[in-house]
Amino acid sequence: MNKWLAGFTGLFFPTICPACKFRMSDELLLCLNCESHLPETNFHLDAKNAIAKNFWGRVPIEAATALYYYNKGSKVQNLIHQVKYKGNQKLGFFLGQKLGNVLNNSANFNQIDLIVPVPLHPKKLKKRGFNQSSCIANGISAAIYKPVVESSVIRTIFTNTQTRKNRIDRWNNVKNVFEVVDAEILTDKNILVVDDVITTGSTLDALIQKMQQQVTAKFYVASLAYAGII
Repeated sequence: MNKWLAGFTGLFFPTICPACKFRMSDELLLCLNCESHLPETNFHLDAKNAIAKNFWGRVPIEAATALYYYNKGSKVQNLIHQVKYKGNQKLGFFLGQKLGNVLNNSANFNQIDLIVPVPLHPKKLKKRGFNQSSCIANGISAAIYKPVVESSVIRTIFTNTQTRKNRIDRWNNVKNVFEVVDAEILTDKNILVVDDVITTGSTLDALIQKMQQQVTAKFYVASLAYAGII
C-alpha cells in the first residue's frame, strides 16, 4: 500500500534533481547523470591551485580546495541555492560527504584534526534556521571522521551579502566580524575551515586571520564550490 501511495504521489509531485531540474528517483538527492558530470576542480591534488594562490601573501594556509567550479546559471549554482536558500540540509550534508571523500584521497589534507565551519551571525542564523557551512562540515566529518567545532569562533557583527561586492569591499565588509571565544580547543591543531562558495576568499581570510591572532595552529580550506577566475 505504501509503495502504491508513493507511486501515485510521485505522478503529481515528482522528485526533481536540484541541479538539472529533471525528474529522478525518489531515493536520490542528486540524479546519477549530474553526480557523474558536475565540473569537479580536482584542486585537492594540486597544492598550487587557484584557491591556494588567493591566500598567498594574505594568510598562511597549508592547503585549499573546492569540490566544484561555480558559474552563474550553472547546475552547481542550483545546488548551492538549494542548500543555502531553500533549506535543503540533506543535500548540503550529502555534498559535504562527497567533498570529504575527495579529501580522503589527498595527501594534502591527511593531517586534519577538526573542522570549523564559517559561522553565521545569530540574526542571520535565526532567519535562515541553519548554517549551510555547518551542513557541509557535518558531511565532511562523516567522511573523514573528524569532529566539527562550532563553539570556538562566533560572528559578532551582522553584514550584508557579499554578492556584487568587489574584492576590496568584500574584505572591508568582513575584516572585523569574527571573534575567537574558545582558543584552547583550537590550539596546536590542524584546522579545516569550511565555507559554501569561495570567490575572493575574503571571508575565510578574515576568519583565519582572527584565529591566527590568538591561536597557534595550521589551517586548511575547503568549500563546495569555487567561483573565482582561473
